[in-house]
Amino acid sequence: MYKKKIEQYIEAHKQEMLDDICALCSINSERSAYQEGDPFGEGPSRALAQALKMAEEYGFSINNYDNYVGTADLNDGEHQLDILAHLDVVPAGEGWTVTQPFEPIVKDGKLYGRGTADDKGPAVAALYAMRAVKELGIPVTKNVRLILGTDEECGSSDIEHYYKVEKEAPMTFSPDASFPVINIEKGRFPGHVTASFEVSTENARILSIEAGIKINVVPGKAHATITGLTEEEVRPMAEGVTKETGVQFELQAEEDVIVITAVGEGAHASTPEEGKNALASLLLLLDRLPFASCGQTKLIHSLTECFPWNDTEGKALGVAMQAEGSGALSLAFTMLTMTETRMEAYFDGRFPIGGNDDNLLKPVEAKLASHGMKLESPQLREPHFVDGNSEFVRTLLNAYELYTGNKGECNYTGGGTYVHDLKNGVAFGASMPGVDNRMHGADEFAYVSDLVASAKIFAQVIADLCK
Repeated sequence: MYKKKIEQYIEAHKQEMLDDICALCSINSERSAYQEGDPFGEGPSRALAQALKMAEEYGFSINNYDNYVGTADLNDGEHQLDILAHLDVVPAGEGWTVTQPFEPIVKDGKLYGRGTADDKGPAVAALYAMRAVKELGIPVTKNVRLILGTDEECGSSDIEHYYKVEKEAPMTFSPDASFPVINIEKGRFPGHVTASFEVSTENARILSIEAGIKINVVPGKAHATITGLTEEEVRPMAEGVTKETGVQFELQAEEDVIVITAVGEGAHASTPEEGKNALASLLLLLDRLPFASCGQTKLIHSLTECFPWNDTEGKALGVAMQAEGSGALSLAFTMLTMTETRMEAYFDGRFPIGGNDDNLLKPVEAKLASHGMKLESPQLREPHFVDGNSEFVRTLLNAYELYTGNKGECNYTGGGTYVHDLKNGVAFGASMPGVDNRMHGADEFAYVSDLVASAKIFAQVIADLCK
């Protein structure tokens, strides 16, 4: 019921929806320093103001929770369904080729730009689903609330703020992953690693290493500054590592200093196998260069042993595991700052149901300690699970099947969404299965057809759950 009307409405409003997405994606909403009235900086607040203005113009009741979260309500009925989306984005990063990060364009059926897939595009698709239900007069008596956060990428303190004053809806979905339904989210094991060592007095040594932009992003670039070696000594080694890992190296020599830049491919830390880790490859190169033995070079060797470039499953740390229904553990070495006396690094692990302190945290802590490294304040975040046979999940799957003709089924993800700590929350859309939309990487995009289909599916879900 209503399928034909919903399809006609969304198709008629497709260009308007794309224009609204582009307006939001033109705003750089990376988190920045706190300032009064802007808890996550000026950019996220601007994006929230723009989105709430859109919602109000389309006739929805809006509310702004101190620039942490904004909401748009379909009606004043009983609270039934929350749609949780976010307007903040990961840093733009480097390597964009189709367009600049905050200059969204449509090309070959894809909408390119930071936030088009994660998560501004899906947020606007949900808003247009609500518009369709409202303007078509589809009879719903219960309320759906679109919740727009501004700190999902940096810890979700925005949603924590919101739920201090509001109750969780009986049903919640977040359009921040892929279809059909993701009812299991892996647990998370973020690691902060430190070490210190004596400064080397040798001529051939490493001066500094710098890599990574966020703990949950596989670095596409990494930099090292070295001294005491010639470009002729470094280049053949770099070419050899490139053949092995696929990561390219740029060398910039000036007097007795060489700056080495590793150029790989960024990826979301939950799917590290989809990228080419520039940091891990850079460490491999540094480990092979003829530096004098010292505390620093020994630590470089330890890092290549604990976080090898071709290990995205935690095998080297002794924590590789797999569970039916929630997949395998993944692990990415994502950030490193090293001086001549100290190292600070981060890794991001995602683990299946069954992971715990005994089989994860303690083995990693012991392994790193054996190499002179300390795991600072380690803590696991438990996996999330919702019954795939519930009426709520079946309704979502039915709507997906209705508009795509594909079989609806439950799945798991290594990515964490806003629903991770909610009792009855799942991820639902907004990309189709198997799509690599380069989320968190350069040239992020969303298929226009996916965004349009998502709006239709979401509208059907609202009609079915809120009637």
